[in-house]
Amino acid sequence: MEAYVAGDAEAFRRLFRALAPSVHAFFARTVRHGAVAEDLLQTTFLKLHRARGSWRRGERVRPWVFTIAARVRTDWLRQKGREEEEIDDEALPDPEAKGDPAAVALARERSERVRAALDALSGPQRDVVHLHRFEELSFAEIGKVLGISEGAAKLRAFRAYAALRGLLDDLVTEDLS
Repeated sequence: MEAYVAGDAEAFRRLFRALAPSVHAFFARTVRHGAVAEDLLQTTFLKLHRARGSWRRGERVRPWVFTIAARVRTDWLRQKGREEEEIDDEALPDPEAKGDPAAVALARERSERVRAALDALSGPQRDVVHLHRFEELSFAEIGKVLGISEGAAKLRAFRAYAALRGLLDDLVTEDLS
């Protein structure tokens, strides 16, 4: 990031290659529209480019970028007047995947159950789970990204994980046997 702020164009390409897949996944999991996720990804990196001078040396880049991404998503939701996102089937497992047909069917069923359980969470809880489990941000970083306290991020995560355990309890029990 330091090299990019200093004007190194190749540094931006490296930054994009490193972070774009995670930022795109954030949008794909929360917005659920492939084309919209692409647009929001581009918007995020345009805003990152414009705000690069405000990045503080020594600050972790990943949480800073996800703060921008979360604001881009919020702006998009406000602009569209949407409370909830629609499901995009592109993220479901490929039914033609190679392997044991029974194992493929079981994996697809589990994936759909997990997707449904995540969809049952409120948007704020889903965001915390995504940032914590998939992006591996700390609760302090999640709080900063979402504009809430670390304690509020922990509470959202606690409630979200409790809800997921309740919804997916039979899958966990199944794995233990």
